[in-house]
Amino acid sequence: MSAKLKITWKKSTIGYAQSQRDTVRSLGLRRLNQSVIREDTPIVRGMIHKVRHLVTVEPVTDDAPESTGGDHV
Repeated sequence: MSAKLKITWKKSTIGYAQSQRDTVRSLGLRRLNQSVIREDTPIVRGMIHKVRHLVTVEPVTDDAPESTGGDHV
């Protein structure tokens, strides 16, 4: 099972380069303080490195079940 990262957008992109804004969007972040879970790959790590001053990152343990947003019982 591959490792995952929880990425949270913490600082606005106002005043930063368009490429950094695009990188935040590419990570799947749409709103400030939103979090997404992504696979820990070299590509994702590179994107995080580019916007490391705008996001926080923490590893995700396999103990917590992931919400798929599908079945609502």
